[in-house]
Parts: sequence; structure tokens; C-alpha cells
Amino acid sequence: MSDTPGMDPHAQAPSGAPGGDSQRSAADDRAPSIDEAFRDIGSAGREGLSAALDTGRALRGLVAADLALARSALGRALLWVSVAIVFGASSWLLLMAALIAVLNGVLGWSWMASMAFAAGLSLVVTGVGVWQALRYFEHTRLDATRRQLRRLGIGDDEDDDAPALGVAPGLTPRDPNRTEAR
Repeated sequence: MSDTPGMDPHAQAPSGAPGGDSQRSAADDRAPSIDEAFRDIGSAGREGLSAALDTGRALRGLVAADLALARSALGRALLWVSVAIVFGASSWLLLMAALIAVLNGVLGWSWMASMAFAAGLSLVVTGVGVWQALRYFEHTRLDATRRQLRRLGIGDDEDDDAPALGVAPGLTPRDPNRTEAR
């Protein structure tokens, strides 16, 4: 090629022309050898395997942490269930005697009204215990693990509900009002 303005001095000249292929280095033109290609493929495979193993380790750690949270939540839920049972039974016995005596003797309430008030108070405390137990049972659902599995495309919330509806997993229940075109 000539050194005229506007021309790229590194542009390739036709074969045999001065400044053409003979001046370019051989390293620029050669394709990687088969050995280099195999090494590159092996290296990429090892990197992919390493990334997959790291992902597996992270998922295993997440499942372990989620199970530990579920185990702790189960213990707390059982604790609150026992609180609900204890207050349900003992408040019936203790408050019945003391409160009925006060309501009947001091305030002049009838026996029926006194017993109804004691039972109502007992049910309120039992309700608080049940509410706390249900709150802690929510942690046993492994939500964090399910979220990560959904991100990986492994799980789906709709598949979890299908057996409860009497439908095979992966299928959706049919709408009886929908007509199908045949």
C-alpha cells in the first residue's frame, strides 16, 4: 500500500504486493493449535464445574440454615402451644374459683354470668397462644430455600398446591365453565 493521506498504513495489501502478508507476523495469522483448544476447553469446563460446585455449596448452606430456622421455629411453636394449653386449663381452674367468688360475692353477679366471664378470659389467653404458635409455624415452610429453588427453575409454587387440589403435579386444574375448541 502507499503512504497517501487517508489510507490506513496497516491495511493489508494484496498478496505479492510490497508491504503485504510477508511483513505481517506469523503469530497474528495462525489459528490456535488443537492442544491449545483442548486446554482452553478443559479450562472452561473446570471453571464451570467449580462454579457449579460453589453454587451447590451455597445452596446446601442455605438449606442447612433454613432447616435450623425451621427447627428453632418448631421448638418455639411447641412452646407457645404448651403455653396455650397451660393457660387454657389452669386459667379455667384457677380463675374460675377466684373470679367467680369475687363476681358473685362482691359484685352480686349470678353464678352463670361469673362463670361466663371466667371462661371468656381463659379463651382470650388461649387465643393469644394459638396466634403465637401459628406465627412461628410459618417459619417451618422453608421459604428461603423455595425462593432460591424457584430462581434455579427447580420448584414452583403452583406445583405445591396441585396435590391438594387433586391434580397431578405440573398440571393446572381445569375450569368447568371453559369450553375447548376441538
